[in-house]
Amino acid sequence: MSRRRHSDESDAGSQPHKRRRTSEPIEIEDRLESLICRVGEKSTSSLESNLEGLAGVLEADLPNYKSKILRILCAVARILPEKLTVYTTLVGLLNARNYNFGGEFVEAMIRQLKETLKSNLYSEALYLVRFLSDLVNCHVIAAPSMVAMFENFVSVTQEEDIPQVRSDWYVYAVLSSLPWVGKELYEKKDVEMDRLLNQIEGYLKRRQKTHVPMLQVWTAEKPHPQEEYLDCLWAQVQKLKKDRWQERHILRPYIAFDSVLCEALQHNLPPFTPPAHSDDAVYPMPHVVFRMFDYTDAPEGPVMPGSHSVERFVIEENLHCIIKSHWRERKTCAAQLLSYPGKNKIPLNYHIVEVIFGELFQLPGPPHIDVMYTALLIELCKLQPGSLPQVLAQATEMMYMRLDTMNTTCIDRLINWFSHHLSNFQFRWSWDDWADCLTQDIEKPKPKFVKEVLEKCMRLSYHQRIVDIVPPSFTALIPANPVCSYKYGDEADSSLPGLAMTTTVGNAIKNRASNEEILIVLKDVPNPNQDDDDDEGDGFNPLKIEVFLQTLLHLAAKSFSHSFSALAKFHEVLKTLTDSDEGKLHILRVLYEFWRNHPQMISVLVDKLIRTQIVDCAAVANWIFSPEMAHDFTRFYVWEILHSTIRKMNKHVQKIQKELDEAKVKLEKQQNKKQRDSGDEEDMEKNSEDEEGQLEEQIERLQEKVESAQSEQKNLFLVIFQRFIMLLTEHLVRCETSGIDINTTWYKNCIERLQQIFLMHHVIIQQYMGTLENLLFTAELDHHILTVYQQFCALHL
Repeated sequence: MSRRRHSDESDAGSQPHKRRRTSEPIEIEDRLESLICRVGEKSTSSLESNLEGLAGVLEADLPNYKSKILRILCAVARILPEKLTVYTTLVGLLNARNYNFGGEFVEAMIRQLKETLKSNLYSEALYLVRFLSDLVNCHVIAAPSMVAMFENFVSVTQEEDIPQVRSDWYVYAVLSSLPWVGKELYEKKDVEMDRLLNQIEGYLKRRQKTHVPMLQVWTAEKPHPQEEYLDCLWAQVQKLKKDRWQERHILRPYIAFDSVLCEALQHNLPPFTPPAHSDDAVYPMPHVVFRMFDYTDAPEGPVMPGSHSVERFVIEENLHCIIKSHWRERKTCAAQLLSYPGKNKIPLNYHIVEVIFGELFQLPGPPHIDVMYTALLIELCKLQPGSLPQVLAQATEMMYMRLDTMNTTCIDRLINWFSHHLSNFQFRWSWDDWADCLTQDIEKPKPKFVKEVLEKCMRLSYHQRIVDIVPPSFTALIPANPVCSYKYGDEADSSLPGLAMTTTVGNAIKNRASNEEILIVLKDVPNPNQDDDDDEGDGFNPLKIEVFLQTLLHLAAKSFSHSFSALAKFHEVLKTLTDSDEGKLHILRVLYEFWRNHPQMISVLVDKLIRTQIVDCAAVANWIFSPEMAHDFTRFYVWEILHSTIRKMNKHVQKIQKELDEAKVKLEKQQNKKQRDSGDEEDMEKNSEDEEGQLEEQIERLQEKVESAQSEQKNLFLVIFQRFIMLLTEHLVRCETSGIDINTTWYKNCIERLQQIFLMHHVIIQQYMGTLENLLFTAELDHHILTVYQQFCALHL
């Protein structure tokens, strides 16, 4: 990595001399970026010699490319946190050679920190704080000024009328930097550091933790406590302090350059005041530290660090950083995880599996799309076929054993992951090991989990394949053959209402009748809700819907595509039949009755009915909570439908809101242009006024649409929460009257589904908290239900 080689490479190529000279700066800039980004990766030379060589290259290029080098170094500090100490050492070497550059870099980092905090980029800001703190070890920043900055951070806990999550972030930023810099700061400023830690301890003792139960993956504290993240980190820092700040895991390349770095002049950080709290600030939500393994689970090889050792924090933090940096490229991400520095000193596979599941099960939602974790684990199994699949199987077995206390939302994600994973490995699994679930009630977590996994596997395969892969003893848990249930079939009772009409309707559909012709045919269907002597009415006729929809779905039952085409072709008929709220509810009942053995078909057709506006979102919510659906209420697919419905409603509101915002911006630009061109001709002014008028009308229309959509959205959440409260209250009263324990399997599922709604849609629900509090979650409500709402409110306090 010598300067000579760098220059030689940039001169390579046979382009004409003039062309090369114009592109040379760009080539050199690209090469600088490549050299900086790739330092610390696998190389035949040692890391120290690579760093020294790169520092020489950059020093020589500073006169011409200083701003570019500053920009790249600031960027890698923010986006490649797993190589933190590599880059702090590089900056240290550059500072030792060029003091002014060191000063400019520190100033640039402080500017960047202020920008990231103002832009709500808190995870990036965290990496920048950690980077600055490690520069103390490299003799770039003076220890007293770093302590002063930490004191300013901790002073945020004394601010009034601010959310707890703001104070949490600043305390976490300080505590999470101490594994890197605690020793150095304590040696230089022990009194100040003791005072700082005492302030933090006081804050941690008084902060409220109502939110914790809502965020725990397991409700049981055994075998591993599920600790709140700040409490866990505080315990780790306390142990580190007790061990005299000695940790044995962070790679510290600057130690090799100590003789050079200790001669360098240090910079003082400029006084840093945390930006004031603003209402539009979005602080990171609290989380619970996921624990699945300890040293007893990895009996062979290196010992796993204890849950309160700081090494556990550092390893997990670095693995999270690798996933954050490379999650879009599963192959690169898997390779980077497996080539983790110091992997021979730790049971790396266990750490990787625990961190991946920790992210997948994170509440309210994982940091990345769920399917990424499946793809990453498959890639890891391919790269380490001799060891990683065994650890993954062990983890799956452990999670299966702990299903009774596992959060329902996390069980959903486990079902999705496990079924998808099995589909990539010929659905091979030692099912007999789970035979204990066969003797339990079908609604208990273990048999329910196996049943839902097999149902998901069937979506990724076909029914007979599932029958073939599981032992005969598991027959009771195999999903039903996904065939339709046509009530007007050959075996139908001749006295069944509407039976005679189905032939007429079926022939009309086969003969390609128009929507109008079908509606004329359906006029002959009697209305069971009306007496014979009533005047003919166009009100809700359930039999009409049953006859038409059962016949239509039966004729189109061959595939998803056939069903989609049928619904699209007779959209007008369906809209007419579902004119009332009862009609919308009944069409969903008929759809469920017809496809009761095919949950996937129900899901996609309900989705289609919402998209084509045949039914609305509130109707779907009312249908899910209706008595007819009680039998399937705890099934996974029902909640997939409900969450999909809520997401559609939210996207609809966002889309109209975006259109409104764009129209307002356009009008503002138009008005500004008019002011600038005020001295121009009258014609232009008239045209401008016409355009403004049109835009104002458009904004008015969009404003009405937004208000209407938001009202619909609020109503959807009110319907859902009201139904939850009714169901749960009935259960609690029934249990109290009969003197039975309220904590049934159904109750756990229902209360955790209520939590799930709050967590998965927390950003939207926050807007309507006032309404919810006034109308539904009042002080008179049973405390079991009210606690869930209070936990939700505490997430953002």
